[in-house]
Amino acid sequence: MVKRVSMKAADCPVARSLDVIGDWWSLLIVRDAFDGMRRFGEFQKSLGISKGILTSRLLALVEFGVLAVEPASDGSAWQNYVLTPKGEGLFPMIVALRQWGEVFCYEKGEAHSILIERKTGKSLAPLRVRSSSGRVLDARDTLVKKIS
Repeated sequence: MVKRVSMKAADCPVARSLDVIGDWWSLLIVRDAFDGMRRFGEFQKSLGISKGILTSRLLALVEFGVLAVEPASDGSAWQNYVLTPKGEGLFPMIVALRQWGEVFCYEKGEAHSILIERKTGKSLAPLRVRSSSGRVLDARDTLVKKIS
């Protein structure tokens, strides 16, 4: 088994981000939290994940401040996992992954889910990277600059 190497001291924001949410289970838990899931059993049923893996991923997401634990609103002994502002900040990334998958991971006509705007019932416009002036950019228009 390969030992996971921590990237929390990396000078690259992508590497540090992946250190927090880079495994597929964590991202799928965050996706489900955006879809309204709150309880351990809901995540487990949705993902078909073992209790041990789910427990470790939930603990890590809480430790990193992506999720918070709150008492269940129904007064039971259960607890809810809710997105924090840091977790809610992952929404554009989840949408970007979803839109990429819709374009590149399905054959034409193959059934899949789509994300729609609640108010209008319409599909979202494709996400685009834009300059500070609003111009659409692609990878050739950018470069990485280290700051200290």
